[in-house]
Amino acid sequence: MTSLSSDLRETLAKVGTSTLTGVLNRRGLRSMTLYDVWPMRPEQPRMVGLAFTMRFIPSREDMDGPTSSNRSMVQPQAMEECPPGYVLMIDSRGDSRAASAGDLYVGRLKARGAAGIVTDGGFRDTDGVFKTGLPAYHRRPSSPPSPIAHRPVDLNLPIACGGVAIYPGDVIVGDRDAVLVIPPGIVEAVAEEALNTYHYEEFAEAEVARGRSLKGLFPVASDEAKRDYEAWKKNGKR
Repeated sequence: MTSLSSDLRETLAKVGTSTLTGVLNRRGLRSMTLYDVWPMRPEQPRMVGLAFTMRFIPSREDMDGPTSSNRSMVQPQAMEECPPGYVLMIDSRGDSRAASAGDLYVGRLKARGAAGIVTDGGFRDTDGVFKTGLPAYHRRPSSPPSPIAHRPVDLNLPIACGGVAIYPGDVIVGDRDAVLVIPPGIVEAVAEEALNTYHYEEFAEAEVARGRSLKGLFPVASDEAKRDYEAWKKNGKR
């Protein structure tokens, strides 16, 4: 998969990670949610895109120190090569002692049409990163520059991020609750099931607000609840 349709992006953003994790779990996919990775700001936009990856290894003074002539250029290369509509996924080994990126790098990603950036480390210049408008997810803020802890070594190979295996081209979804991965081969079926679940939960929320018991309504719908749901849909979801 090289792109996501606008309808598919809209559906994945609408249903959210809570619904998607349930759908994935029913398919036996339980290791798809990143751990200790959070939205940089709760009010940032939701994120949907395909994975473009970068991997860090630990830095070493002779390679990454202030007087070294061997500094890697992989990090700025990532900002120039991550395709529009993709999410830059960074393997920082869960290490937030130094930044995985800052506002200038993130601003370049935004200008080139990226869909977001995710690290299991930390970002610096977080006010500036937020001002770019690009959805950003990390473990915690980290002011020290990248070379103190990280050396970028390769692009667009399988990585680990937040304890989850990320393959280039995976579908990435992020919101206030989490960042998760969907295998591209099943994303359309997952999105369709998630949308149906989302609409049923809208119905269930309305019923609960009117005083209906959860018994037979949620999490397992009775035949009566299913009939009521179909009637609710026919009446314009009121």
